[in-house]
Amino acid sequence: MLSITFLGTSAARPTVERGVTSIAVQREGETMLFDCGEGTQRQMMRYGTSFALSEVFVTHYHADHFLGIVGLLRTLGLQGREEPVRVYGPKGGRRVLGHAVELGVERAPFSIEIEELHPGDRLRRDEYDIEVFPVAHGRHAVGYALREHERLGRFDPEKARTLGVPEGPLWGKLHRGESVQVGTGADSHSIHPGELVGNPRPGRLLVYTGDTRPSEDVVRVADGADLLIHEATFGKDERDRARDTEHSTSVEAAQVALAANVEQLVLTHLSARYSAIPRVLLEEAREVFPNTIVAKDGLTINVPFRDEESS
Repeated sequence: MLSITFLGTSAARPTVERGVTSIAVQREGETMLFDCGEGTQRQMMRYGTSFALSEVFVTHYHADHFLGIVGLLRTLGLQGREEPVRVYGPKGGRRVLGHAVELGVERAPFSIEIEELHPGDRLRRDEYDIEVFPVAHGRHAVGYALREHERLGRFDPEKARTLGVPEGPLWGKLHRGESVQVGTGADSHSIHPGELVGNPRPGRLLVYTGDTRPSEDVVRVADGADLLIHEATFGKDERDRARDTEHSTSVEAAQVALAANVEQLVLTHLSARYSAIPRVLLEEAREVFPNTIVAKDGLTINVPFRDEESS
């Protein structure tokens, strides 16, 4: 399972319908936060996001992307949390985030670890990596990509039975790439994984830009992504303002998605000038990249494996 819940989808200031930026990513029982604007902990309660998270990834230090950490940590403390929390951010994190986590009267009853990341860094996990890439929004802003490792190829149980491989541990060994011996005496022979297991299957790729101008770095990292979450602060009529403030328009985000050949594009970080249902942004983007949606607070998207989706 890989699902994304949009906790806040407004740009620099909240609206009645939209909180400021925060995204929860849940994968196989693990929860991660990407950006944490003010009020994030309430949005997590409202939309049923687990508080059993261990990591928060901040893209940059504009207030609407990280000030919610203060309230989130206080809420976790009042809930009796004891497990550590690790907060990642670009250069300057130890200073900026360090001040933020010290705000408030109560001292957190758990350890808070702050780690600075740089473009090109990769956090390696058992089944996926978190990649850090540069974006065009100030000096040190970054985006994050969750890239799953290749999965084992499909195992053919019917053929295994035909070849005389008994169901059980031998199937597991073959699926993991080990040859096995079947039969006894003169009938003993080896079965090799290639006889029963298909080619490795790709994992999923999720890319989140944070705030950015259209960027070749985003195109490069998002190449073939299953889901690209790209900011679209303005409509195309505000392209000059988007350039001056280092943001993107709906059309520019769609052009990035088209160039990267992604499966789906989600627009977020919308200026408060647009209505709760920003139809104009959606229409502009879909003229360039049809498989586009505009996020709203509480939207949850499940990202399937492409081979399962087509089967």
